[in-house]
Amino acid sequence: MSTVTGQNGEKVSTIFAFKPVDINGEKISLNKFKSKVLLIVNTASECGYTPQYQGLQKLYEAYKDEGLVILGFPSNQFGGQEPGTNDEIKKFCTANYGVTFPMFSKIAVKGETQVPLFNYLTEAANPDFDGAINWNFEKFLIGRGGQLLRRFRSADKPLSQPVTKAIEQALKSK
Repeated sequence: MSTVTGQNGEKVSTIFAFKPVDINGEKISLNKFKSKVLLIVNTASECGYTPQYQGLQKLYEAYKDEGLVILGFPSNQFGGQEPGTNDEIKKFCTANYGVTFPMFSKIAVKGETQVPLFNYLTEAANPDFDGAINWNFEKFLIGRGGQLLRRFRSADKPLSQPVTKAIEQALKSK
């Protein structure tokens, strides 16, 4: 189990220590999602990967009753592809892709202003890779215990076999 520095400089080994702000401006403790399997995705509205919102929504609908929750975190750090306000992002996601999974406020997912949650996600041990996020729509699969299980690059589509297989395995673990 890897330990990383959290929001207040404390050492954390699960994502449950973090309290990001949702797209409506409310601070949400990720502890709320204890016992759930999470797929955390950094998103953008004007990216070549933006149509992945459709796949993410289908994935959410297919597995939410089994305990999957998708969390979208917009970021404007890759080619300025998320220029909108939180309100504009919310309207875009709902109108164009029918997004019903939780969305969060626009944040920094890399660099000096990277939020602590994404510091954890990019530094925590997993069988795939670690390090900085390369582009929009990277995906982080979190198990029911709050640890990072798998990480997928932007090109890995939400409904692809590697992603769905990993989600199904995580959902089977109690």
